[in-house]
Amino acid sequence: MNLLNYLVPFVLALGLLILVHELGHYLVARWCGVKVLRFSIGFGKPLVSRRAGRDGTEWALAAFPLGGYVKMLDERESPVPAEELHRAFNRQSVYRRFAIVAAGPIANLLLAVALYWGLFVAGSDELRPRVALSATPDIAQAAGVRDGDLVLAVDGEPVRSWQELRWVLLRHALDKREVVLHVRTLEEAEGFRKLNLAGVPIDDGERDLIVRIGLEPWRPVIPAIIGRVADESAAARAGMLSGDEVVAIEGAPIGSWGELVARVRDAAGRSLRFDVVRGGERLALDIVPEEVAEGGARIGRIGVGVAEPMQGGLSMFAEVRYGVGEGLAKAVRQTWETSVLSLQMIGRMFTGEVSWKNLSGPVTIADYAGQTAQLGLDHYLKFVALISISLGVLNLLPIPVLDGGHLLYYTVEIIKGGPIPERVMEIGQQIGLVLLAMLMAFAFYNDINRLISG
Repeated sequence: MNLLNYLVPFVLALGLLILVHELGHYLVARWCGVKVLRFSIGFGKPLVSRRAGRDGTEWALAAFPLGGYVKMLDERESPVPAEELHRAFNRQSVYRRFAIVAAGPIANLLLAVALYWGLFVAGSDELRPRVALSATPDIAQAAGVRDGDLVLAVDGEPVRSWQELRWVLLRHALDKREVVLHVRTLEEAEGFRKLNLAGVPIDDGERDLIVRIGLEPWRPVIPAIIGRVADESAAARAGMLSGDEVVAIEGAPIGSWGELVARVRDAAGRSLRFDVVRGGERLALDIVPEEVAEGGARIGRIGVGVAEPMQGGLSMFAEVRYGVGEGLAKAVRQTWETSVLSLQMIGRMFTGEVSWKNLSGPVTIADYAGQTAQLGLDHYLKFVALISISLGVLNLLPIPVLDGGHLLYYTVEIIKGGPIPERVMEIGQQIGLVLLAMLMAFAFYNDINRLISG
């Protein structure tokens, strides 16, 4: 069951991304009058296939699921009847071939825009960008940042959630310059903090960037009062109710929600005696935390959420929602900025500024798919949007075998006024296959290393 919790979200996300990518190729090919012979999700021998449409296109689901393809009529692969030569891919103008190949990655980027747009308009509860100084606060402390500061904007760019703050600071850290934080203190006074990002390493291979700056989410002392109790959870089976206040576990006093979480996390599969106060009466409940996977470790959970302890300006969470037009503009900007950042990070991997340990393969992606799915639909869809952007950007890289390699050939063809020799393209394909195999091998190595190291 735990495996299915990760495998099912991964397969659904991967299937959607491949389907959208190949549909981009397919629809533009049909629009250009090219005959499509096969539309396949996956590589290798078809497990399921059926022919449909005027051209009898074969729609197939193949054995190896990490990819897909659209096979078009092409003289370079098999003889083409004279009456159908005008529908062969290789007989199309270079501009049409360019459009057909570019349509796949563009479809992935458009999917990301659509997902972000829907999420921004629907709205979600987000952690406020209220900061505290971390264990290594040098940079933030030098800027005058204080515990409890609520960040309103970074260099004039509004910030409405903790994730937005992380994202904006990451972008500015790449430029290695000073930024100005517009903040509101716990005393409701507004001010500015000059944060110097020039000396912040972009990646040390271990810690999050925002921690290296010296920041972490601000956490007030939250009483251990139970909010939501999940159905069929360990807490529900033991009789715990919303509103119960946990005052002790195994006889040791509990003074905050953080202490409760720490005790439960360390007691997977082991019975704990909870002393709770309900309606002025003290009760004892025996609960066995369920063992779950988190980041490669096994931890305990009892299936409860914290009661929101504060309201108004000091609430830890806020609903973030955008209008239809504003949401679309933000979705386009988010997709563009993520695409640019992805290219910058790839470039910095080659220069050594960013560790190659950040390169992830299908195992890590499946892990994040499962984790985000358990957090909720909005988190899962944000993950799908991010992976869709990564897939689109990766396919646009000028590496033979990928769509970007073909686009490079067509660009050269446009410039020189004629096609590239077949032999040159064959050599390029071989080089591209080697590069792709090396990248996949390194990504798998990182995946296995993460599993072993936890």
